[in-house]
Amino acid sequence: MEMINAIGRRKASVARIYLTKGEGKIVVNGKDLKEYFTLENIQSNVIDPFKVLDIDHTIYDINVNVKGGGFKGQSEAIRLGISRILVKIDADFKATLRENNFMTRDAREVERKKYGKPKARKSFQFSKR
Repeated sequence: MEMINAIGRRKASVARIYLTKGEGKIVVNGKDLKEYFTLENIQSNVIDPFKVLDIDHTIYDINVNVKGGGFKGQSEAIRLGISRILVKIDADFKATLRENNFMTRDAREVERKKYGKPKARKSFQFSKR
């Protein structure tokens, strides 16, 4: 099996994922998964597509380059990229992954701040007199 790659995006994060046959190493930006994402729920976010499909993730090596955003957005971008790779491997996985919302690109991003306002939509207190 040759290298398969895909892109996942979430908020301001962009993740490029490269999957090959191997012994289960997940490397994110040159570090081990547990070293890069220290929280367990964020680590499980990355492995969720394998759990949902009942696939042993230890038969694949996953190399990830991720930029932008925070750790939650980055983990969800990686999850989308891994889901896209699994669909490239076997198209039958798509229905199961779609049921769990792993195939949907969540396009919600932070709205920009407007001038004359303290935040994007919040206004200063109005005083008539």
